[in-house]
Amino acid sequence: MKETTVDSLNVRIYENRLQMGVAAAKEAAAQINDLLSRQETLNIIFAAAPSQNEFLQALLQENIEWQRINAFHMDEYLGLQQDAPQLFGIFLKEKIFGKAPFKHVYYLNGQATDTTAEGRRYASLLEQNPADIVFMGIGENTHLAFNDPHVADFNDPYLVKTVDLDEACKQQQVNDGCFDHPDRVPTHAFTLTIPALFRAKYLYCMVPGKNKAAAVFHTLTDTISEKYPSTILRTHAHAILFLDKDSAAQVETAIITS
Repeated sequence: MKETTVDSLNVRIYENRLQMGVAAAKEAAAQINDLLSRQETLNIIFAAAPSQNEFLQALLQENIEWQRINAFHMDEYLGLQQDAPQLFGIFLKEKIFGKAPFKHVYYLNGQATDTTAEGRRYASLLEQNPADIVFMGIGENTHLAFNDPHVADFNDPYLVKTVDLDEACKQQQVNDGCFDHPDRVPTHAFTLTIPALFRAKYLYCMVPGKNKAAAVFHTLTDTISEKYPSTILRTHAHAILFLDKDSAAQVETAIITS
């Protein structure tokens, strides 16, 4: 493992995505157990993406009191059928929500006919259960959740909002194997906003794979701005970026000194 810090962001590079996922899970489990030693309940927000697979699988192997944890999911497509396999809620149920005995699991309803009311409902749950930890990734266009560059707002007044997806975001859904063509990707989605994510005390960001190399480069080297939303990670007091050799390919020699 190689490690450095860029502004406030701790960056760790592993040989492959399996090592990355296992290491991130051990670090996360230690933080969960530390927090549970000092408070009765935890609130954790989870991202749904193939980039999280190794991490989520490894996290389930850790000794964690899941029954003291409330789980939230981070974003969701609008307009898909309730049983559509591409739904992020279904992904998370299959990967972790249905495998660990959480205290409560809170889902965004992508079939809601009144999206304003649904956003308010979910925002109210987040207010009632302030996030302690976020497990997340970075998009190929540097989005966090579905905060693509054209809709990202570091000072967003909302915790949850409806957004339209840019073309790079749609292409990523194809690259991830979720859809067979960008035209089949829903045009809109619910997303937690960047301020909603940044309310959490701790951020763990798992970003493996060669398709993320350019996004990692922008995250760590560009000016902090909504042009590259993930650059904001460099301002959080307790954020760790977990990379593998592939995702770190464009930055490893430039930023790693140890």
